[in-house]
Amino acid sequence: MSRAVRRIWVLTLALVLGVPVVVGLPPFDPEPAAAIPPGFTQQVVFTGLTRPTKLIFAPDGRVFVAEKSGIVKVFDSLADNTATVFADLRPKVYDYEDLGLIGLALPPNFPTDPYVYLSYTYDGVVGGGAPTYHDSCPVLGNCKASARVSRLRADGDVMTGSEQVLLHDWCHQIESHSIGDLAFGPDGALYVTGGDGASATFTDYGQAGNPSNPCADPPGPPGAAMTPPSAEGGGLRSQDIRTPGDPTGLSGTLIRISPSDGAALPDNPLAASSDPNNRRILAYGLRNPYRWTFRPGSNEVWIGDVGWRTWEEINRVVDPAVGPVRNYGWPCYEGNAPQGGYNAANLTLCETLYTQPVGTVTRPHYTYQHSQQVAAGDGCPTGGSSPAGVAFYPGSGGGYPAAYAGALFFADYSRGCVWAMRTGADGLPDPARIVPFAIAPGVVDLRIGPENDLYYVDLLGGTVRRFHYSSGNQYPRAVIDATPTSGRAPLTVSFDAVNSSDPDPGDILEYRWDFTNDGTVDATGLTATHRYPAVGSYTARLQVVDFGGLSHSATAQIRVGTAAPVPVIDAPTSALRWATGQTVAFSGGASDPEQGALPPSALRWTLVNMHCSTPENCHSHPVREVAGVASGTFVAPDHEYPSYLELTLTATDSGGLTGSTTLRLDPRTVQLKLATTPAGLRVNLNGRSLTTPNAVQVIVGSTNTVSAPGPQRLGPGTYTFQNWSDGGAATHVITAPAASTATYTASYDGAPGSCADGFGYACTTHSGRAYLPAGPTELPLTGDNDAASVALPFPFPYYGQNHSRAWVDVNGVLSFVDPRGSWPANRALPYAATPNAALYPFWDDLVMHPESRVRTAVLGAAPDRQFVVEWKDVGFSGAPAARVSFQVVLSEWGQIVFNYTALNAGRELGNSATIGIENPAGTDAVQYSVNQLVLANGKSIVFTPPAAIVGAAPTS
Repeated sequence: MSRAVRRIWVLTLALVLGVPVVVGLPPFDPEPAAAIPPGFTQQVVFTGLTRPTKLIFAPDGRVFVAEKSGIVKVFDSLADNTATVFADLRPKVYDYEDLGLIGLALPPNFPTDPYVYLSYTYDGVVGGGAPTYHDSCPVLGNCKASARVSRLRADGDVMTGSEQVLLHDWCHQIESHSIGDLAFGPDGALYVTGGDGASATFTDYGQAGNPSNPCADPPGPPGAAMTPPSAEGGGLRSQDIRTPGDPTGLSGTLIRISPSDGAALPDNPLAASSDPNNRRILAYGLRNPYRWTFRPGSNEVWIGDVGWRTWEEINRVVDPAVGPVRNYGWPCYEGNAPQGGYNAANLTLCETLYTQPVGTVTRPHYTYQHSQQVAAGDGCPTGGSSPAGVAFYPGSGGGYPAAYAGALFFADYSRGCVWAMRTGADGLPDPARIVPFAIAPGVVDLRIGPENDLYYVDLLGGTVRRFHYSSGNQYPRAVIDATPTSGRAPLTVSFDAVNSSDPDPGDILEYRWDFTNDGTVDATGLTATHRYPAVGSYTARLQVVDFGGLSHSATAQIRVGTAAPVPVIDAPTSALRWATGQTVAFSGGASDPEQGALPPSALRWTLVNMHCSTPENCHSHPVREVAGVASGTFVAPDHEYPSYLELTLTATDSGGLTGSTTLRLDPRTVQLKLATTPAGLRVNLNGRSLTTPNAVQVIVGSTNTVSAPGPQRLGPGTYTFQNWSDGGAATHVITAPAASTATYTASYDGAPGSCADGFGYACTTHSGRAYLPAGPTELPLTGDNDAASVALPFPFPYYGQNHSRAWVDVNGVLSFVDPRGSWPANRALPYAATPNAALYPFWDDLVMHPESRVRTAVLGAAPDRQFVVEWKDVGFSGAPAARVSFQVVLSEWGQIVFNYTALNAGRELGNSATIGIENPAGTDAVQYSVNQLVLANGKSIVFTPPAAIVGAAPTS
């Protein structure tokens, strides 16, 4: 599934859950209790699964598992370790990157109603045959595919008859965000979600494809160029219902259909519409609603919607079958704010939405930012993020502590963590009551089992796990270590159990060894040694028993007379530097000490894209797997940087021994240098707003959308876009060239403009004015978001009133009326909410460090006195190394001066600050700048009042 900054392959992989067995008789593998709350044990339920994406507990105790490739398996129960293949749809399923078999559902009265429902990406177009691409994509962004919702009739443990296609839609040509999940609601209807089918790399409005517009997104037919402002493709498919002049697609929606024929149900909110898809839709404006669930005791749908650049969302759809049909904003909004890339592209579908009344777009119930922790101290990495599972714990009758009753568990694949959002006073999950629950690498889905334990799928490890709670004795965990595990006869093996453990402090453990798994205890103790005299394959078993009689076993395979095969990748080599879209040939083989050269049928190739938010924080996006060949090709994917590929060759000999080797392949990159004339204006690259000059490293051949929004203000001036240096439109696509650097400059036309307000204040800028000394009075400001009151040495005239006191905020604000707090979030001026009657020399989220000071001084003599307030070496929240120094100088006759010194770059030059002055009502202001690089060392901004305000009567 992809993410922020991430490709959401990460998400298209998901869950396999097991039907639980009775506690006390578990074949489960208890994992260490580290990083989970006391009393909980993490237990391995299933192993050996191949990229599982979904698991369903059947009412009769069977377990159905979907694998991404298109196979559906069934287990008789959790105790059944051998699955039966229920159905094999691999020729139809498009198993590539994000795409594949994603959803699986059973009707509530299964098997009386003998159907298994599934949702998958179809390896072909709507109405066409499959397979078309054979689980590959020879030209990235140009593989037109679709998705299906189908049902299969069950006859015992196998499918009978042919697939019944209920719905075939969701056209897309990008390898991500296709079909989502499906489930039966409390009303017996079938609910389904679908993604937007858009790129996770660039701002996608339908411009990809050759020929262009293969899905015939409005306004043009196939082959038509898709350009702003009229384009409605890519991410804008999620807003398609708002364009009644063309047939509506189902991308980015939640729908409700009949489980017998896929038609809209007659009581849906838009049942009277003439458009058949409109009739199905309950909610839209979703990006990748990969996993979702119903809140018990209600008809509410809670959706984990994977975000893009900045925000992840959990959305609540209240009684969706009743309506109204809700718009969740994507791609025009991400989180609670306009999405930068789509906003800058000046697209009609978004621009018209931005002008709608508050409430037109439904806000997320909860949203979290990529750069921030979900819960303080959760130990989870930040950067890439992707919600990959949501599950409600029962409000009553569960076995977990009462604090979890009714809680919403949610997981993030990129961060590898699970949290619990506990309920608030209204009984709903409360974002203010989120607590860490577990570190869970590879988690891709969550589900509550029949015995009310929380299950999750470790996609990459191919396991299903659960969290079990007990207030009493806990199961021990056996860990067996053997050295060596293979060799020639006779073979002496040393065993130890030193890594075994028990979550109960001080519990006494007994270690029992059975070297040939024949049921006889051959030795006891923490360590043991055994000599295997004859050639063969043996299973050694360790059983760990605690003082209360609970036990757990682990095994090790010992192969005598054989050794593992040795695979070798001949091509490519680590010297390769690939580009997006490049066809890369691979080849290799393997030799076995006993069997010699192994045939191609013994080989398996796996390609994984490693996406890194930092060099130490990477998560994987499986791209492709090929078995039974010694050579082949792959197409290098389109992904944001930093990322690299891992190519793994695994060989398996006739005795079942395996050996693997992995090759890291780094991409060729180019530095895109972005500039504007004049400098300091903003441009947008792939959804990120950047202040120029700026530079971004990308992969050669990657697709990048660049926008030059306008008009823009820089200081007091207003500037209008004229042209890009490469001749492109204001918003256009850049294919990253094969060069070390490439510069793109947006030229703007404008004038310095007026720096004044309606009251009569005017501003001018200067350089070389004196930075006045401040001190010795020091205000008692510390830490973050602190403010203090100070008496002024003279009545200061401001917007027609004289003031004798001021409130100084750490966050670069001086107010003449009590703001009743500190205000870290800057806004454009004028701003009706608090603070008002204020000066904003550097309104930003600032923080006091030990060396920081806020000092005041009185200079000169009446009637020409000056009052100086200086913020010295103040830091920024989230940027611990940066410091800024600035001051406000109030002259007795009403002039205001902002002075700046010791500035370096970025935030220190004002690109996240508001600079200006504002009247007491918050209705008039002189805004010099907001979030722009307009400051410099030695710069002064002077605000001169109209003569009429001098000498006004004191009011405070």
